[in-house]
Amino acid sequence: MREYDAKEKYDVIVVGAGHAGCEAALAAARMGSKTLLLTLNLDMVAFMPCNPSIGGPAKGIVVREIDALGGQMGRNIDATYIQMRMLNTGKGPAVRALRAQADKNAYHAVMKQTLETTPNLTLRQGLAQRLLVEDGVCHGIETNTGARYQAQAVILAAGTSSRGKIIIGELMYSSGPNNSLPSVQLSENLLENGFHLTRFKTGTPPRVAKDSVDFSVMEEQPGDRTPRSFSFTTDPASYLKDQISCWMTYTNAQTHQVIRDNLDRAPMFSGIIKGVGPRYCPSIEDKIVRFADKPRHQIFMEPEGRHTQEYYVGDFSTSMPEEIQQKMLHTVAGLEHAQLMRPGYAIEYDVVEPWQLKQTLETKVVDHLYTAGQMNGTSGYEEAAGQGLMAGINAALQAQGRKPFILGRNEAYIGVMIDDLVTKGTNEPYRLLTSRAEYRLILRHDNADLRLTSKGHALGLIDHQRYLDFQTKAGEISREMERLKTARVKPSPLVNNFLAENGMPPLQDGVLAADFLKRPQVHYSDLERFVPEAAPELDSLVIEQIEISVKYAGYIKKQAAQIAHLQKLEAKKIPEHLDYAAVPGLATEARQKLEKINPTTIAQASRISGVNPADISILMVYIRRGQIAKTQPES
Repeated sequence: MREYDAKEKYDVIVVGAGHAGCEAALAAARMGSKTLLLTLNLDMVAFMPCNPSIGGPAKGIVVREIDALGGQMGRNIDATYIQMRMLNTGKGPAVRALRAQADKNAYHAVMKQTLETTPNLTLRQGLAQRLLVEDGVCHGIETNTGARYQAQAVILAAGTSSRGKIIIGELMYSSGPNNSLPSVQLSENLLENGFHLTRFKTGTPPRVAKDSVDFSVMEEQPGDRTPRSFSFTTDPASYLKDQISCWMTYTNAQTHQVIRDNLDRAPMFSGIIKGVGPRYCPSIEDKIVRFADKPRHQIFMEPEGRHTQEYYVGDFSTSMPEEIQQKMLHTVAGLEHAQLMRPGYAIEYDVVEPWQLKQTLETKVVDHLYTAGQMNGTSGYEEAAGQGLMAGINAALQAQGRKPFILGRNEAYIGVMIDDLVTKGTNEPYRLLTSRAEYRLILRHDNADLRLTSKGHALGLIDHQRYLDFQTKAGEISREMERLKTARVKPSPLVNNFLAENGMPPLQDGVLAADFLKRPQVHYSDLERFVPEAAPELDSLVIEQIEISVKYAGYIKKQAAQIAHLQKLEAKKIPEHLDYAAVPGLATEARQKLEKINPTTIAQASRISGVNPADISILMVYIRRGQIAKTQPES
């Protein structure tokens, strides 16, 4: 490797200290790699330019997975939230999701302090503008001041700063989020190195002053009384009692009319905005046009912190001119006299088309270079953090000469997200949804530690004491599950009266306790009255695992069988540099897609859009017969 005239040398360099960059740098440093985290502005570490919240459907599960692997986001939000709520409690466990409202400034401050005090990690302000690439391998970065930093692996997590452009009405200017410095030269350098980039758009709503809002006409959305947490290490006794409520109000016919009257000044309809926006988080003007039949839309008023007047007007994202934004707000119940503190805006930015990535998030274009977060086409802090963690892990493993770490679709939502990105790509900002996971009954909020903590420990991200605590919990679950398979519930007046009260037929014969618990109206706590054998003292989280595992045993067994089939296909490797043009019978579209994505397994190939089962059968037969023509990489 060429010795650059770098003043400092590292194992891993991370560019960007948003949610992806923070997780990447912490993971690499905690795994023992000397790490540099370079950010445009130290005052914007882990900044929340949009909604000051963490979690929600699918996203909340990702945060738990990050924590189970040894990441930071769960611990950080547990230390800085002002409200915590479990969503979808009336639905099944596969779609339940935790969501927390963050104290925006506190979240930034705690994460920054964590970075500053982590061994092996250097946090520095600077603007990366060029990659140091030689013979197709990235060896470091160069900043706008001419400083060079050398590393064995580089992670780019520049987010929406990548040639960012803010748009408010007719006003357009080069900027990162919240009027921060944009990163322009780095995007241009990626193009010079052969990367395909595209433009996406996201947006944010106005912020208004609390004292100018009439909350009395809105619906209160309080936090939960039951202790909740994202991190498996958070003490339930620390749960906040003085949480701050959010509030809900609605748009109306007057709001919609103001928007319609000014669509000619809406950048997304006037042609000013070129980037593709998020399907699942449209602007309010887009909602009014696309859903013209709806008489109203929900608006959530969410506090930005405990010590600020700013309230986030959720689901009211807009890039309308400032004076139109004020007119729109003043038509809404409770916001008639709202004082605008910050206008909403749209921001366009560059995206590295994710089909150019490997499952490790290393690029196929330049070796030892990784990308993570919104640079890869995702939307949301949680998706960014999940990618950052995986990029940080794999960059550290690369620097240490160890095998890469990949999560399958059956192991984590993080695995689903990365596989979707690198296999299918995305033509709009990608958002994780529970519907994207075919094994969502197994990938639940409650069992993330059982799925991933052993992996985090093997990587060196979970310390010994935490791993011992995890093993204790897993052992308690296993032993109690076995006990319920042998203990019996026998017919008795007590049992049959309980069944009658809950609309169930009486017992004629004894049944196993596990079978008794499968009944929808029966809970684990009921078994204490009906099973003579003494039950052990168990934590509520252990009981939750037992009850879900028993009640959904049939469905879980079915998904386990599907996963076994998937793993067989994942085991069928496709030779590297396979010449798909030499495979007879492949459809033209399939051949083009396979050449573009270059999948590593038959399972991944089967998930590519445009590759049909017939193409997969032809490919499997071709490989099985050993008729493999390889295209040698250019020297």
